[in-house]
Amino acid sequence: MRLIRYIGQQGPTLGVRQGEDIIDIGVAAPDFPRDPVAILALGAPIQEALRAALQRRFPSSAVTPFAGARLLTPIANPQKIICIGMNYVDHVKEAPTPHEIPTYPVVFLRQVGTLIAHGDPLRRPMCSEQFDFEGELVCVIGKRGRHIAKADALSHVAAYSLFNDASVRDFQFKSPQWTMGKNFDATGAFGPELVTADELPPGAVGLTLQTRLNGAVVQSASTSDMIFDIATQISLLSEAMTLVPGDVIVTGTPSGVGLGRKPPLWMKHGDTCEISVEGVGLLRNPVRDEKDD
Repeated sequence: MRLIRYIGQQGPTLGVRQGEDIIDIGVAAPDFPRDPVAILALGAPIQEALRAALQRRFPSSAVTPFAGARLLTPIANPQKIICIGMNYVDHVKEAPTPHEIPTYPVVFLRQVGTLIAHGDPLRRPMCSEQFDFEGELVCVIGKRGRHIAKADALSHVAAYSLFNDASVRDFQFKSPQWTMGKNFDATGAFGPELVTADELPPGAVGLTLQTRLNGAVVQSASTSDMIFDIATQISLLSEAMTLVPGDVIVTGTPSGVGLGRKPPLWMKHGDTCEISVEGVGLLRNPVRDEKDD
């Protein structure tokens, strides 16, 4: 199932994507929750019931073409946006300063105000030209847990999505902490939809991840190349914090980022950046200068 938040005829709503159309749950199946986190947290029974409900007849007003829809971020206000850095060997090796292969995940946080939806512009800030792309797979937690064993970790994953962890590199490295460079407004593209875990291989392994800048492939790797797979990430994170439904884990980017190129390749006004993962979909965002707001 593909859950998608968007602007419907009556305002923000939740839909299920079927091919090139979005079916408005509020119109076609009004007895179901309109919060994607609730649907994910309630698990397979409600998802199966929703699938069955959408097989019945519903008004044509419930249907919106995906291509013309104004999308919203898949989760409105996640409690946590946890990002994993340096999680692909080749990406570690391409860093301008040599790094050892990590033996423990590099973890940092994003704040909700950085998030934008599919189709919204990534904003290159006025204070920097070093605006870099990072295509990443997202996993979304559907079941609360703490001290989660690795063997049980994937049972806590409800869905997957896509992320562009756009980074302002000079600000990222102004201090030992990456917080500033990873938290500029409108730099975290997230979407376009939530793909329930049953549609992908366990742990989303073996899927091709690509980033394209103006149509040219700049990153390409398999999700199997992660240093810390998704089950390991969940288990280790849960040693420190209780994971709750709707938490977002951004699982790391492969090599090919602009910082690692000679000369560096930065996103600029007028560019289009696309992130795709096999079986998950395509996240597309234009790039605009902040001063053009």
